[in-house]
Amino acid sequence: MSQLRSVLQVGDARLKQVARPVTVWNQALQTLIDDLIFTAEKTNGVGIAAPQVGVPQRLVIVASRPNLRYPQAPTMEPTALINPCLLAHSEAVVAGWEGCLSVPNHRGNVVRYREIEVEYLDRHGDWQRRVWVDFVARIFQHEYDHLEGYLFVDRADPADVITEAEYSVSNAQLTVPRAS
Repeated sequence: MSQLRSVLQVGDARLKQVARPVTVWNQALQTLIDDLIFTAEKTNGVGIAAPQVGVPQRLVIVASRPNLRYPQAPTMEPTALINPCLLAHSEAVVAGWEGCLSVPNHRGNVVRYREIEVEYLDRHGDWQRRVWVDFVARIFQHEYDHLEGYLFVDRADPADVITEAEYSVSNAQLTVPRAS
């Protein structure tokens, strides 16, 4: 049975470390994958990286789905990416609002590549290659940053980091029709 893992919070030095490659496929790895998927789901995340739960290994989960934090997220099957590599990216970049389970109650406007090509080992040790665009590409880049010791606040202009409450108000103003 999967367990909810505690997520490290901004300020914890372990979040600034570069993760080590995964070298052993065993039951502990499979359990970690299942726990990460469960933790992302239960905390309304669309992705999570092993370093966020104190495991300094190159493992991320990309698990886009609509939830309370990302109601417009596309739905995909949760995917474990072990020892992922960013092979290529578009020249086009796009700014977008990101949150992070390790930086609670904040969002930041971060510029990311619009399209990426990644290669990784799946949970069975088989090589996979994917091209992702838009929101799912953003999730991967955000989670990959965790493997390199970065948080979204390291990528955003400090003036573009706001509270969830400020984000909710500004987002509501964009979606509510105005009287003329």
